Amino acid sequence: MTPKIKIQTTAMDLWYDQFQALKAIDIAIPERAVTAFIGPSGCGKSSFLRCLNRMNDFIPAARVDGQVLLDGRNIYGAGEDVIALRRQVGMVFQRPNPFPASIWDNVAYGPRLHGITNRRTLEGIVEGSLRGAALWDEVKDKLRSPALSLSGGQQQRLCIARAIAVEPEVLLMDEPTSALDPMATARIEELVRILKEHFTVAIVTHNMQQAARISDETAFFLNGEIVETGPTQRLFTSPRDGRTEDYITGRFG
Repeated sequence: MTPKIKIQTTAMDLWYDQFQALKAIDIAIPERAVTAFIGPSGCGKSSFLRCLNRMNDFIPAARVDGQVLLDGRNIYGAGEDVIALRRQVGMVFQRPNPFPASIWDNVAYGPRLHGITNRRTLEGIVEGSLRGAALWDEVKDKLRSPALSLSGGQQQRLCIARAIAVEPEVLLMDEPTSALDPMATARIEELVRILKEHFTVAIVTHNMQQAARISDETAFFLNGEIVETGPTQRLFTSPRDGRTEDYITGRFG
């Protein structure tokens, strides 16, 4: 059965003033699967990720041409509600960035922002989100403790809980384990495998082994272009472009 396409880009270019960061990006990201973006530093993969929920709007002189379709809707179309878009497409950043508030308040922040005020409803969202991020059992007795008192790995899972608390459909992850130790990284990787049962996940990673372990599809970026995309197992074992093979095997450059 052919998977449903959640996000599709067509001839998408990203410009920062006169500099073209992304060139003619065509990619289809399947629903409820993990798609990994790999490539050397500065190749455009994080910039592309931020295009998917218009985070680049915060950068002066950034401009996107072409189409970025979410369920067939052009998210750069006239009249697009960007706040609603970012609720639909959540993001987890490279370094854990919990708010300087309690664990409970971090998770409840998004639902409150979107108008949920009922205490019992919020309690259910907080518990459900922390369970979804595999953190509940570790923090259920200290929900009023400062989020910044958690370990780095716990903080990142808290940020995941905060992202899923508003019930997004897509979860963008920009190198979410790069600042974590191996044990915390393994916990996040296992969590990603679980999250794809409920969300479409797009993840940027420099770690080839990580991409091979957790992703269903992989796209290799180079110099602002996509060189090759395909099922992860096929791309890692039988790449069709020599540049992809060189990068995966460490011969790149």
